[in-house]
Amino acid sequence: MGKAPERARHAAAGGGRAGLVSCRMLAVVVLLLALSVPWATAFAQEMETVRLSEVVRSVFYAPQYVALELGYFADEGLEIELSTAWGAHNGMAALISGSVDIGFFGPEATIYVYNQGAPDPAIGFAQLTQRDGSFFMARGRVENFDWNDVRGRLIVGARKGGVPQMVLEWVLRQKGIEPFLDVGIITHLAFEAAAGAFEGGLGDYVAQFEPTMTHMERAGVGTIVASLGAEAGDITYTVYHARKSYIESRPDIIERFTRAIYRGQLWVQHHSTEEIATVVAPYFPGMDFDVLVAALDRYRSIDAWTPTPIISRDGFARLQEVMMMAGELADPVPFDDVMTNVFAESVVAAGVSL
Repeated sequence: MGKAPERARHAAAGGGRAGLVSCRMLAVVVLLLALSVPWATAFAQEMETVRLSEVVRSVFYAPQYVALELGYFADEGLEIELSTAWGAHNGMAALISGSVDIGFFGPEATIYVYNQGAPDPAIGFAQLTQRDGSFFMARGRVENFDWNDVRGRLIVGARKGGVPQMVLEWVLRQKGIEPFLDVGIITHLAFEAAAGAFEGGLGDYVAQFEPTMTHMERAGVGTIVASLGAEAGDITYTVYHARKSYIESRPDIIERFTRAIYRGQLWVQHHSTEEIATVVAPYFPGMDFDVLVAALDRYRSIDAWTPTPIISRDGFARLQEVMMMAGELADPVPFDDVMTNVFAESVVAAGVSL
């Protein structure tokens, strides 16, 4: 009987020590949590918002959506606010006005603004696509297409002065067909309205991007008979731009942004079309997966995406040749006046990991 109270006292003492240890551990945990809160807050504050405007929402820009979806921008401390301009002219207006930080559109808009003497011009710093993304569709079922078939017909084209329309005109001339003389071309329709107009019965041919063309072909509207990108060859087609003042004041953001894009470009090169489709699918809600895969396959088959963000000087020269032939440009603009490869060459030389 006399030992029981003693055991109880030992147990109580042991419980006290255990309680003391628990209190100490709790204190350590609380201290660590307290230390981690400022660190987490500081990390959150380091995330910088970049307002990005894309010219259109298109499967054509798959590497960009890969970079967004896989967190490559977040890895660089960048939170991307993505908007869609629906036209290079709208994207450039948003960029010049300062309502976005980076504009993603064709360099033709940059050339136009440069020639107008803008005080704070747009500068291209990373390239994503190197072929025109338009495909050419003939109404109905066509077994054997010949470019001479378009003579005397009507094409639903794109906006006058835009690269898709100028490439269409360039390809026609390469085939010996004079635009607006040998063939009629409708150029007044909004980009997003052209396909619907063709489906409704307007025109004999239409030039449009994917996945619209796959949708129309599967619906029996027409037959895809050519790729304008394959016909025209390499061209500096879609490029990321920022105002000169922004690049000079925030070169760190431009470099981090370019590195994220480069990772997206590399990922696309090393993964199957089905894997790419799985990653980018959230950006195309409601689209059938097989249509998405088919559209991506078309772009992959014409080598539409650049392997690195380095802007092609030869492609830029070809772009200006196309513009001059279309009567939209009198004299070439020096590459280094409106484009820079400083950031793209830096990230490519340093390398990235996936």
